Amino acid sequence: MNLDHVFVCGHPALDFAATLRARRSTRFEMFVTPDRLNAWYLESGLVDTITPGDEEDVREAITVREAVYRLVTNRRLGEEFDRQALAVVNSAARKTPVTPQLTMAGRHNEATPAQALATVARQAVELLSGPDVPLMKECGNPECTRVYIDRSRGMRRQWCGMESCGNKIKAAAYRARKKTAPVPAR
Repeated sequence: MNLDHVFVCGHPALDFAATLRARRSTRFEMFVTPDRLNAWYLESGLVDTITPGDEEDVREAITVREAVYRLVTNRRLGEEFDRQALAVVNSAARKTPVTPQLTMAGRHNEATPAQALATVARQAVELLSGPDVPLMKECGNPECTRVYIDRSRGMRRQWCGMESCGNKIKAAAYRARKKTAPVPAR
């Protein structure tokens, strides 16, 4: 499995929740080191620079991520919010977020891992209390557990992303059809 962070969900909080991949099968953790966590914050565009993190930052991020995923799942399934997950996300959202600064070159977001995490928690609060809730869908690939915002016409999108899941599923279906297709008579 590749270690590239992927941003296909249509919302930063959903991309953050998707950093534990294949939750129902092989479970693949993207936040294996403080550097990988900081790489996500940078690649997501949340921050321009970030101070080095430590193992505690990783543990906190994973705790918040799992709470976000739980709440997203609750919302998607029309269930009441899990109270413990709610407490975790709200606690993180109360902390100091990334604060943009104006520099000679323009806007610059410099942060600590804790500030970046607080910002992600706030984004989750906005998502889960906002108008996009009915647009949240889980990827149609049974191996994938990403939740994305479906803004397609007629809400017909089936996969988190064509590159990550759609092409795999379509290719597998094509091979299966080829295997079972009758051989033309000569």
